[in-house]
Formats: sequence, C-alpha cells, structure tokens
Amino acid sequence: MLHFSRRLAVTSALVSCLLPATASASGTWTKLKNQPTFGANTMLLLHDGTVLTQDVGTDGLGSGNWWRLTPDKTGSYINGSWSKVASMPSGYGPLYYASQVLPDGRVIVNGGEYDGPGTENGVWTTKGAIFDPVANSWTAVKAPSGWTTIGDAQSTLLADGTYMLANCCTTDEATLNLKTMDWTTTGKKKADINDEEGWALLPSGQILTADANNTADPKHTEILTSGSWASAGDSPVLLADLGTSTNSHELGPLIVRPNGTVFAVGATGYTAIYTIATKTWTQGPSFPKNASSQYYDEADGPASLLPDGNVLLAASPGVYNTPTEFFEFTGTKLVKVAATSNAPNDPSFAIYLMVLPTGQVMATDQSSDVEIYTPTGVPKSSWLPTITKFPSTVTHGETYTISGKRLSGFSQANAYGDDNQSATNYPIVRITNTATGDVAFATTDNCSSYAVANPNVVTASVLIPKSIKTGASTLEVIANGIASKPFSITIK
Repeated sequence: MLHFSRRLAVTSALVSCLLPATASASGTWTKLKNQPTFGANTMLLLHDGTVLTQDVGTDGLGSGNWWRLTPDKTGSYINGSWSKVASMPSGYGPLYYASQVLPDGRVIVNGGEYDGPGTENGVWTTKGAIFDPVANSWTAVKAPSGWTTIGDAQSTLLADGTYMLANCCTTDEATLNLKTMDWTTTGKKKADINDEEGWALLPSGQILTADANNTADPKHTEILTSGSWASAGDSPVLLADLGTSTNSHELGPLIVRPNGTVFAVGATGYTAIYTIATKTWTQGPSFPKNASSQYYDEADGPASLLPDGNVLLAASPGVYNTPTEFFEFTGTKLVKVAATSNAPNDPSFAIYLMVLPTGQVMATDQSSDVEIYTPTGVPKSSWLPTITKFPSTVTHGETYTISGKRLSGFSQANAYGDDNQSATNYPIVRITNTATGDVAFATTDNCSSYAVANPNVVTASVLIPKSIKTGASTLEVIANGIASKPFSITIK
C-alpha cells in the first residue's frame, strides 16, 4: 500500500478527554544529547552494541545514507555520538523494506516500497544490499529468481539463523544461503499474498502471521512449519483493515511475550492474544476512541517488548492519521503512557521503536528528533540470561566463546508489521572496567541459535575490543535489553 513519509498535523485538543489517564508508572522520554543532523528512520542493533540508522532523505522517500550511534564510555545511548558510515550501492536508497542483522554481524536490506527521489508513486524494487560494519562497505544482493517485486516486504531470521524473505505482492518466499548467496523457494500453501503482513518467530521455531488480504476469511491467521503454511485459526476480532471504508489492508505488530503468548495489534482498534501452548486465540483489550469516535490503532506501527514483559506501542486514530499516543500493554489492559515530542504530529506508521541493551527503547520518526524511553518495570530474575562458561582471563583483541542460557531472549522484541524489522534476539556483551567504570561492548557473532525462549545452552563468539582498558572488569551478556548478572573477568 502507498504511504507518505510525512502528513499534515491535525489538532489533538479534544482527544485527551476520551483517553485513559496516563499511568503513574509511565516511563519517561529523553531526547538524545547529540541529535542527528538527518531524518532518522530504520534502526538496527549491531553486534557491537552500536545502532545503525538510516537517513530517510531530504524528500522523505529514502536514501542510501546511513549513520552509526555509538554509546558513550558509560554505556549511555542518550549521550552517544553519531558517525557516518559508507553509503549503499549507487542508485539504491529505499524506504519501507526488509532488514535483518545476520549471524555474522552484517546487515541485509532487501526491497523498498520507494527508492529515493522521484519514486513518490512507489516502485516496489527488487534491489538489495549487504553492509559489512568491519569493512564499512555495502555489496549489492540479487533478488530471488523470477521475482519482479520485493517492496515493503517482511523478513526474519529463522531459529537456525537462516534469513527468510517475502515478496510483498505475491505468495512467494525464499531463504538465502549466505555462503553461496543463492536463494531457495520456501513458504508453500500460503493462503493469501504477503502484502502488509508481519511475522513473529515462536519458541517452536514456527512463524505466525495474521492474514491481511484474505477476503474469504478476513480473520484468518497462519503458521509456518518446515517451509509450509497452515491455518492457525481465526482471530476472535478483525485485525486487518480489510473490507472497511478505508480498506488499507494494513496490520499492526505481532509481539511474542515471556508468558508464552503473542500480542497481535490490529489496524481496526482491536487486539488479540494467541496462546502458544494451546494454539488458541482470545480477544485482547481494544484501544480507546478519539473525540470523533474513531479507534486508535496501528495501521502500520511499532511495538517493543519491555524488560518487564509489557509491550510499548504507538497508535494513532484510523489509517495514517495523527496524533499518536503511546501505550503499554500490561498483559490485560492498554495503559496510556508518556509520548514523544513529535507525537501530536505523527501518525503511527512514521514511528519506529527498538529495545537497546540498556533496556530502554529508542524511537525515531523520520525527523531529527530521536528520543529514548526509560521504562519503570524490571524483568523477573528467571528471565535473565545466564553465563555458563567463559574464560576468567582474556586478552584484548582476541576472540573467545561464550556459553549460556537465554542468550537469544524470549522474543524478537521489536515488530512493526511489514515495513520494518529490527529484531534483537541475539547476545550483546557489555564489559565494565572495575577501576574506572568505563563501559565497552565486545562484538558477538555466529550465535548457535536464534530460537526464542530457548531452554538450552547457546554459544556465540566474543571479540574483545583491542582498545578496551585492561585489568579487572565485569562482563554482562544481554538479550532483548535484559542483562545477566555481572561475570568477573580480567583483561590482559
């Protein structure tokens, strides 16, 4: 579906009287000390703890320019600094596309609904590229054979780390062999085309989606098992904006939570909850209405899993309208919380959210205002990653293996729908020098499993930075913004 990167502001003066009061436990938003000089769009958490961020472009239709946010020596992203990285291959500067951080630490981008200046009518490009953060370079990636569109497609890493990509406008899906760069067809028996749908990786390794284009069964959901789709039952409420007056086919995010449920957000004002163990759907809480009796919803929009299991959401009334309000889903209800500065002028689709290693959530909205949400809740002690094996003495510049449980988290943690993916179900290693308190991030690669809620031991390689301060230190492994207990090490 077509979007516009920015929309005219509308007044929100009458809205507050019909919204629930802001929760006393609301988190707080803080602007970055060093705001970007560009319109910040997609965010991806790299394996060294930095955040790769795209410049949306001066015309809001995408660009090939990317920047990197590096936390300061205390580990603060709020006080972090920006540095420009290499630009994408010439002629490729997408907006609304598939993206993932790959197991080897590189970043892949495929497709784009728009592709820079002059594409305001949409192009649904098949272009793609991979970024190597070590070499600081992009390399073009070919599309799967026979595909004429990728566009604003969804993607995921499967539990074994395999990259899977959808064709936005057909039922086609494919997986990529990163050694040969060859594509293999997958996803047989899809009930409807992939357009506007999002994917959620379940603890079983299966993929859950809610149909957005199934006119015969508008509430239908599907589950992918071993490369083939089958019915996951009907949602008790209509989630897709399908068969309505706007008929945008849009959907909101799907978020797996630590309690074994999936929270599904609709573009209709409704939500639903899928219980993984019983494979059943129940109705979730509805969003409030505005002064015009229009539900808040997510006709495209973000969600992030907070460390305490709540889900942070950005919702706006109708399809592509303003203003946006922020909510936390507590497991039983939607509670209004504090909003970003630009929220009164933002539709939900303009906002992206991503959980940071600090447990905070970073928000972009295609402007130069980037803010970070600090939640009030804390994780249960049983949710913390645990380190089962790591050397007590390491040498800077050398690579080691870390072993532990819950290193790939309980969830991919961030979801949007189809246009944006920024999963964080992989380990991040943070090292704090005991004497100075200085924080540095190691680089983790080749996680042995991306399965969420994995009860088994997971391993990953850890490169100790050459520039790190030596001496007594503590090491924490982090997944989905939840840190393990500190592990004492000595760095030589």
